[in-house]
Amino acid sequence: MENFFSISEAAKMANMTSETLRHYDRIGLVKASRRDEASKYRYYTKEDIVRLHTIRALQQMDLSLHEIKCILEYDDLQMVVDFLKKAEKTADEKIAELQYSKSKIQLARSDYEKKLYRQQNRTEFYTRYFPKRVILLSNSLEAPTLNNLWNYLSHFYDRIEPSQRDLFAFEDLAGIYTEKNLSRLFAVCIRYTDMDGLKILPSGTYLCADCTEQTRGQVLSKLIQIAKEQYHLEPTFTIQLIVISGILQWNYQIQILIEDE
Repeated sequence: MENFFSISEAAKMANMTSETLRHYDRIGLVKASRRDEASKYRYYTKEDIVRLHTIRALQQMDLSLHEIKCILEYDDLQMVVDFLKKAEKTADEKIAELQYSKSKIQLARSDYEKKLYRQQNRTEFYTRYFPKRVILLSNSLEAPTLNNLWNYLSHFYDRIEPSQRDLFAFEDLAGIYTEKNLSRLFAVCIRYTDMDGLKILPSGTYLCADCTEQTRGQVLSKLIQIAKEQYHLEPTFTIQLIVISGILQWNYQIQILIEDE
């Protein structure tokens, strides 16, 4: 039937089971918009699918089915809209918290990976896949110092117009982006909107090396040489990710793109 979906189709679209939809029907949470009297088959509309997605999302906010049912049955539609706006804000806060936790886990994983590489007697140069990243470049800072790393992200929030700051969020990471002999510190964006200074780092395989402040120039030159000789490419940009190694101490992970997706 046009504009109607069977229970199995609706369940698949909502990433639920058919039995879940039958349960929702029994408790009055989502009633099938059409039911064939002869076959007793349930049929759902696009509006029903939207309601199912909303319920699934609200469950992720630790709301019970009873609470969700009460909310979605408000007579005042403005109350429903206001509640969903509040839930959206709470979801953004949870995402930011998870991204912050993720960045700390990545730092810990990086440290253990380096120990594993040394344990396996691997070469100091290695390849690693990175997904697409969006970074915001500093308009003035070229290299890390004790002062600018102490309150690093405040510098980037200060770059953004006050009316747009809520549209941005950053990972707890720092780095140096170099292109055409111009270097700038950058922050990795979790959430962003269009503005000057944004750069997209393509997803793909990067040639990497770990180094200290003292060996950074030497290792970067060697990495560029390897990219040219072994991979036959001229790097258009380089990334020097700053890896905090202790209180007021840091090392680097240098990254050069050798194969984008």
